[in-house]
Amino acid sequence: MENSICKIFNASCNALPAYESVHAAGLDLRADLEEKVVLAPGERKLIPTGLFLELPEGCEAQIRPRSGLAAKHGITVLNSPGTIDADYRGEVKVLLINLSQEPFEIQTGERIAQMVVSRFTQIRWQEVSSLLDLSETERGAGGFGHTGK
Repeated sequence: MENSICKIFNASCNALPAYESVHAAGLDLRADLEEKVVLAPGERKLIPTGLFLELPEGCEAQIRPRSGLAAKHGITVLNSPGTIDADYRGEVKVLLINLSQEPFEIQTGERIAQMVVSRFTQIRWQEVSSLLDLSETERGAGGFGHTGK
């Protein structure tokens, strides 16, 4: 698989995001905080990472929840997946929400989300005048669970 170069400036005291296993798709992002943050039940906060990226053209970074935080503590990424475009140069921040009944404390250096970088295709619209101009498929208009449980 091809490795792309992504420029990164790390203003935090944390190590650069890294793949935690050989076949991992996501890189763990860590909180960069001046002091601990407590997320009350139902509360959301934008958590800084101290990272600034220059993604390769034609790529995006998706910010996704960490499964362990979600399963054990009810902490997830609110706008999941969040998208970082290749022309964004601001700090990477993660919008976390506490869906549990207990407060959750975040310390600097804590792994709060994962980032997956992928290629994408931009489209151009070709407007048609009728639904009949769209090709037929076996699925058709079936959606929202039409294929079963």
